[in-house]
Amino acid sequence: MKAVILVGGFGTRLRPLTFSMPKPLVDFGNKPIILHQIEALKAAGVTEVVLAINHQQPEVMLDFVKEYEKKLEMKITFSQETSPLGTAGPLALARDKLIDESGKPFFVLNSDVICEYPLLEMIQFHKNHGAEASIMVTKVEDPSKYGVVVMEEGVTQARVERFVEKPKHFVGDKINAGIYLLNPSVLDRIELRRTSIEKEIFPKIASDKKLYAMVLPGFWMDIGQPKDYLTGQRMYLDYLRKNAPGELLVSAGDHIIVGNVMADETAVIGERCLIGPDVVIGAGCVIESGVRLFGCTVMRGSRIKEHACVSDSIVGWDSTVGSWARVADITVLGKDVQVADAEVIQMSVKPEIIQKV
Repeated sequence: MKAVILVGGFGTRLRPLTFSMPKPLVDFGNKPIILHQIEALKAAGVTEVVLAINHQQPEVMLDFVKEYEKKLEMKITFSQETSPLGTAGPLALARDKLIDESGKPFFVLNSDVICEYPLLEMIQFHKNHGAEASIMVTKVEDPSKYGVVVMEEGVTQARVERFVEKPKHFVGDKINAGIYLLNPSVLDRIELRRTSIEKEIFPKIASDKKLYAMVLPGFWMDIGQPKDYLTGQRMYLDYLRKNAPGELLVSAGDHIIVGNVMADETAVIGERCLIGPDVVIGAGCVIESGVRLFGCTVMRGSRIKEHACVSDSIVGWDSTVGSWARVADITVLGKDVQVADAEVIQMSVKPEIIQKV
């Protein structure tokens, strides 16, 4: 079985992190965002993954593929566009990589999505309804901000009836979750040009009554911008607490862990620190004595000096936060940023993004 992961975006909403690293390789839960998806695909029986990339993504993507092809024993290839093709055009470009004599459906994933990835259940769902395409949908509290998927209610196999973009009146509370399972015949509907699968292709399949929606169980978040990244991290850590508590840190020595905290085994945490809830600490990080961390990510190789406080923010790779400094309110530090002792950096209206000069 095969899959495509759409990784062609430029990651502008996650700058300055994406100045140093392609968005799919930005750490989330101490591993690249895209690795969460590839591992889930492998667990569902996928043997070949096509990464639909843009024309500007650097050689580091190739290094990633070489490393994880070997580790996961999967075939991982690129399909590289020379100009933007939207969310459907890359599928037409990768057509020859996706079609084979088996005629099996293939997965399509948006690379910004983090969830529980119930892909085996989706395969069974797709088999049961027997139509051309399946999409995963998730329930949201305020559907007016999204494109809503209007579907049959009260049935196990819910057929999609139509799509409504940012409705002014309530038409439903399910939105596209960015995970699809498509028959190869869907590729016949897509031209090799800039095309939207959500606005052009799926509405046509729905009008032919060949599109079904599976409601996603558990958590879901598009983590393509800082606030949502941190919300997704909280959801992910809560999921680990319920399903893999051994991956979370517990209090030890002379520091206190509150709630859900993940720390790489190579990270060093000093005395009298208060860590958590909802914190991720990467490989090789040094957290000096008296530090307070909550609702944040400290990426690999970073140092938080004594008595500093980082809250609701992202500290990029190899950065340093000085003694008694404060980083707060959806601040995003890029790679190798130095925050001076006692300096205060916090958001006012939009995320504060700091990069090395």
